[in-house]
Amino acid sequence: MISIEGLKVEFGIKPLFTDVSFVINERDRIALVGKNGAGKSTLLKILAGLKTPTEGTVSIPNDCSIGYLPQVMVLQDNTTVREETRKAFADVDKMKEKLEKLQKEVETRTDYETPSYMELVERYTTAHERYMMMGAESREAEMERTLYGLGFVREDFDRPTCEFSGGWRMRIELAKLLLHHHDVILLDEPTNHLDIESIQWLEQFLANSSQAVVLVSHDRAFINNVTNRTLEISCSHVIDYKVKYDEYVVLRQERREQQLRAYENQQKEIADTKAFIERFRYQATKAIQVQQRIRQLEKIVPIEVDEVDTSALRLKFPPCLRSGDYPIICEDVRKDYGEKNVIHDVNLTIKRGEKVAFVGKNGEGKSTLVKCIMGEIPYEGGLKVGHNVQIGYFAQNQAQLLDENLTVFQTIDNVARGDIRLRINDILGAFMFGGEASEKYVKFLSGGERSRLAMIRLLLEPVNLLILDEPTNHLDMVSKDVLKDAIRAFDGTVIVVSHDREFLDGLVDKVYEFSGGMVREHLGGIYDYLRNKNAQSITEALHKNDIITMPKEETNKTSKKKEKDSDAPQLSYEERKAEQRRQNKLNKQRKTLEEQIEKLEKRKAELDELLMKPENAANMQMVNEYSELQDKLNDLEEEYFSLE
Repeated sequence: MISIEGLKVEFGIKPLFTDVSFVINERDRIALVGKNGAGKSTLLKILAGLKTPTEGTVSIPNDCSIGYLPQVMVLQDNTTVREETRKAFADVDKMKEKLEKLQKEVETRTDYETPSYMELVERYTTAHERYMMMGAESREAEMERTLYGLGFVREDFDRPTCEFSGGWRMRIELAKLLLHHHDVILLDEPTNHLDIESIQWLEQFLANSSQAVVLVSHDRAFINNVTNRTLEISCSHVIDYKVKYDEYVVLRQERREQQLRAYENQQKEIADTKAFIERFRYQATKAIQVQQRIRQLEKIVPIEVDEVDTSALRLKFPPCLRSGDYPIICEDVRKDYGEKNVIHDVNLTIKRGEKVAFVGKNGEGKSTLVKCIMGEIPYEGGLKVGHNVQIGYFAQNQAQLLDENLTVFQTIDNVARGDIRLRINDILGAFMFGGEASEKYVKFLSGGERSRLAMIRLLLEPVNLLILDEPTNHLDMVSKDVLKDAIRAFDGTVIVVSHDREFLDGLVDKVYEFSGGMVREHLGGIYDYLRNKNAQSITEALHKNDIITMPKEETNKTSKKKEKDSDAPQLSYEERKAEQRRQNKLNKQRKTLEEQIEKLEKRKAELDELLMKPENAANMQMVNEYSELQDKLNDLEEEYFSLE
């Protein structure tokens, strides 16, 4: 479908990539991978016709339509969601006008036997077939399905686009792209502004689509579920792996080991040749052999080894004061924007050392609660930040707030204080800004490089509570793994707001789910959260919440009851003591249940691991134990939530 031959791109002395050749076939699902700054976005822009390569050709058939979704774009503010999305059907409207003209001409002509009339009928028939193939008759329904899938509700369709955040407006652009039915679609980080439910919908859409797809994404689960081919940009070349990402990782490691062996052999050969030349350079009897070795040395093409070396990417947060036992306590926290309630009756306690995830659809209040914790916005209710708590906050838009006229080194040097200034180069090197890269200006950095730089700033101050709002947006796979390892080793408390399932897996030990204005606590990791809700996907889990969420009328009744109860007579001293004893007893029961649940979860995890092995697949004793464990867990959790 699209053929790329001998592509070369130069921005400086060293080419970004050179001699790149590959073909995009129909129904290809291609993941474009490589470290940040390798040229992934540049290659997409060349395929989209927005950039011209230094050398080489990109051959695209005349009837091939290409759609492109960049990381950042200029968005329109003067239309509604429905009107803006309808722009995707501009080609359909043009085809309809053309069809109506042809139909009128067919009806008015009477020279039925002439070749020109037969040609006109043929053109009308072809145009009509194409019009029907474009789904013209069902486009409104298709538009609504797509907007629903990307998280919009019917009330949003007639709202002006200017009322939406940048992330939601990017979803409108994604909807337009998907509705256009291009032959090839190019997606640059499409999941950055999507919640987990919308990501899963997009996965399903792309899997069932007949279009060819080339995408750049750092969401490992997403590219594994969508792609069947991996193109890696490495050492200024493109290597084509006709496998999914997980298989590519294995093959790439094997190739890198081969590269290392070949590199070591070549270095030994070069050293031996140089030693021979130096030893016999001034002996007349060896002059011919010396000249031969010099020519051999000049002809050697250096073997390059892939840049990534995970042994060098080890990060550690600086030591900090120990915080109190409970860094965050929320009691009946509520936040309204005008008449719209975002969250209400939020009661949660985060203990020191816990690593928790905030999950839920976009707009359900995750970032709002984070801003309440940070004291950036007013709220109702009680929110206590514990003793000695020092917060490090990474916001979604932090990478965009960097000064573009500074170099990488200057950006960090300006905020570093004290002894940390002696370690700036070490920290920059750990995040792959070593050597000349530290002198690059921020305005020339890719989105991923900017995110890495913003993350470095977070490492400069000792903190004991990390709050990370979508920290993996724009980070490449290696940087995400490095960050994940650093957070695992961090001995403080962590709150992660993220839609990246792979990143959260094995990182958090508790999930707070935001839905319908309420916040629900789930013990265990992200996949334990799904299993505990008997759901196969997060979409299904959130849908169950939508069903059980209390209606507004019930919420109002509850609020009125609280108001009524507040007018009731005060309890006597004896009654208060009895109530305190009852509360203490419930707290003791809850603690016992937590310990039992933790013990069963641990055994369940062990069985999970054992049952994954082929030799245990038919072990009915283990299978029965697993089923009994699940039943016990369900019973204990029901009892736990009753106590709550």
